[in-house]
Amino acid sequence: MQIVADENIPLLDAFFAGFGSIRRLPGRAIDRAAVADADILLVRSITPVTLELLAGSPVRFVGTCTIGTDHLDLDYFAEAAIGWSSAPGCNARGVVDYVLGSLLTLAELEGVKLDSRTYGVVGAGQVGGRLVEVLRGLGWTVLVCDPPRQQTEGGDYVSLEQIIEQCDVISLHTPLQRSGEHPSWHLLDRERLQRLRQGAWLINASRGAVVNNQALYEVMLERDDLQAVLDVWEGEPQVHVPLAELCTLATPHIAGYSLDGRQRGTEQIYQALCRFLGVAPSIRLHDLLPRPWLAQVTLDGASDPAWALAMVCRGVYDPRRDDADFRRTLEGDVHSQRQAFDALRKHYPPRREIDALRVRLEGDGEALAQLRQWMTALGTQLG
Repeated sequence: MQIVADENIPLLDAFFAGFGSIRRLPGRAIDRAAVADADILLVRSITPVTLELLAGSPVRFVGTCTIGTDHLDLDYFAEAAIGWSSAPGCNARGVVDYVLGSLLTLAELEGVKLDSRTYGVVGAGQVGGRLVEVLRGLGWTVLVCDPPRQQTEGGDYVSLEQIIEQCDVISLHTPLQRSGEHPSWHLLDRERLQRLRQGAWLINASRGAVVNNQALYEVMLERDDLQAVLDVWEGEPQVHVPLAELCTLATPHIAGYSLDGRQRGTEQIYQALCRFLGVAPSIRLHDLLPRPWLAQVTLDGASDPAWALAMVCRGVYDPRRDDADFRRTLEGDVHSQRQAFDALRKHYPPRREIDALRVRLEGDGEALAQLRQWMTALGTQLG
């Protein structure tokens, strides 16, 4: 069996070598010639997998080690009887950690308390839903907008207009839909961006085109009260450099790039391929993950909860490092910027997730109850 795979998929040999030979390529270099003899195609989000790519090839299974599917032509897969799978939720925790780190940076720069803000989460799927649980677990006020879920489930959802009118912080976690009943292409256009609350924070860790990048740039030039955190960009790997320079944090689509999340995505596609081939899985990610560099911290019951929150989150992951690395690549010509964008992703350093951290609480301080609540909300392992 011939397997063609994005070279940035981790643990390829560990999970897939038993199925056949593996040919690794940069995701943007996977073309018709590359899949001409392939039975299995494994990609990440940067490779469009369409009729034009696969027509006439022997590919019968496509796996994307990412949560999104907007780069897959699912209608064609159905017509051609091509099996496929994505990895829903694989990097959700990593994105939550990214958002938490971003909020800490924004609060520090503006001198505000995070529990005084009203949060709006747009898209309550695997990522957004988990973020909502964490923020509400911390006792913060959260409004949620998800029209498809509201339509099918009912529940306590609000409109996007309410999010814009009432929320100090808006975090976007919607899939990219160019058409249909609930399109998200340029969901935040110039008109909606202009109506953001005074001093609003906008975080986009979903897909670049959910926000009109040019419109956001123009609105931010007009309104110096707005703060933006962008991990995703229209036209990746090309970035709107003037917009990036206005952002509080700017990163190269790595919000979900935790080691755990990326390897979890590989495991999920391995399990899907096993189901497709009718074989029993025999490899577990648990046996392959390395020990975290920061495995445990001890907090005294008298610790300031706000300090503890920042220390725990930043001890595991601080997005300011990724922002600094990214900004150093924004000089030079377009070609060098595009190459640097992909290089930062390809050589991304190991990063773990907060829920792998064990936290011990000692003493009987007045803050003990709140510390326990917040550490539980973060998902740490209390012990």
